[in-house]
Amino acid sequence: MKLSVIIPAYNEEKTIVSILERIRCVRLNGGFDKEIIVINDYSTDNTESLILKYQSEHPDLNITYYRHDKNQGKGAAIHSGIQKSTGDYIIVQDADLEYDPQEYNLLLQPVLDGYADIVYGSRFTGGKPHRILFFWHSIGNKFLTFCSNAMTNLNLTDMETCYKLWRSDIIMNIILKEKRFGFEPEITAKTSRIPGVRIYEVGISYYGRTYAEGKKINWKDGFRALYCIIKYNTWAR
Repeated sequence: MKLSVIIPAYNEEKTIVSILERIRCVRLNGGFDKEIIVINDYSTDNTESLILKYQSEHPDLNITYYRHDKNQGKGAAIHSGIQKSTGDYIIVQDADLEYDPQEYNLLLQPVLDGYADIVYGSRFTGGKPHRILFFWHSIGNKFLTFCSNAMTNLNLTDMETCYKLWRSDIIMNIILKEKRFGFEPEITAKTSRIPGVRIYEVGISYYGRTYAEGKKINWKDGFRALYCIIKYNTWAR
């Protein structure tokens, strides 16, 4: 069994080597191997040179690198990563240090136990540490999750989380359209309609960034997410 780790990266020169090293050090339970797929979404800093240097220094690591010829957005980078994946399961890892790769095993456990096809890592449940930051961001995330749940009839606590683990045959058979931060509500809406799909949620840590530290999402992305919740749960398929 293999886990494909997709890393969408845009101007992450400060953290890309650290996150690659953290992923390299992860030992997966259940005999899982891992592959790392880095999608550079047309970074304008030193992200590319650092990735290539790290790749050359670790020839034993199953890491592949692809570069978009123009900036398309996080969702588009994830689309590219899904297409390149060869694993039995797929997870997305942001290129910053907000999420801990050592917790892949938390998301894999319901799979190994034979219960889950899809697992969400929630920042708002469980006893894991999370950084105290923006009140209105927290309210916005919970509001979007509430709206998504109301339309999908799921009871997630964190629809917007980066950590989503999918069985690869499920995610590869879904036509994805959103190229930016609308990806999260789109994939949630579309997977919720799959007959018999088993979706689980586990608590994870969250080491959030401030805008000064490189956080990119803003209030405009929140409005887009709300639009996508309505769109992909009503007229769009």
